[in-house]
Amino acid sequence: MPPEHWVFAYGSLMWDPRVPVAETAVAHVEGFQRRFCLRSVQYRGTAEAPGLVLGLDPCGEGACSGVALRIEAEAWPEALAEIRRRELSTEAYRETEVTLSLADGRRVLALAYVMRLDHWQYAGDLSETEQAEIIARAHGGRGPNAEYLFNTVAHLDQLGLPDADLTGLADRVRAILATPHEEGGQAGSRSA
Repeated sequence: MPPEHWVFAYGSLMWDPRVPVAETAVAHVEGFQRRFCLRSVQYRGTAEAPGLVLGLDPCGEGACSGVALRIEAEAWPEALAEIRRRELSTEAYRETEVTLSLADGRRVLALAYVMRLDHWQYAGDLSETEQAEIIARAHGGRGPNAEYLFNTVAHLDQLGLPDADLTGLADRVRAILATPHEEGGQAGSRSA
């Protein structure tokens, strides 16, 4: 039997993997927490106005639920190259092998993209209010930063993995977007 190739998805890889996936399974990893701790300078922000995207932040007592993506052996080389292009473009993540507990009881080894705490894009010290302000206003090559947050929350809810912290953050961002700008326009009607 060929080796199994798994990737742990905790953010946009859950809802937009952009590689052929043979199997998905709800998965759990210990020792990490999903957080908006990565300044995005291309996908959901720019170098001049960085957005924020999720990172898998190492922490001793934390845990994170997401999706394990199994990729067939024959598709693995090309899929891995695509995932690396996407996840390692600024080297803010390090590719790490982690043990996942799948919802059906299996335990598998998977690649995960873990935040580098020494990287200039790491933003782990921002308050929820600061995160919400950035996410509400940022826009990058793949669209509004708020869309990324809303898609992630919706997908976690669909999987039966609601994340109260992300839901609260999404509520704050929606409130900001619904508040008129000082200049008189609606925040939600800004052009990018």
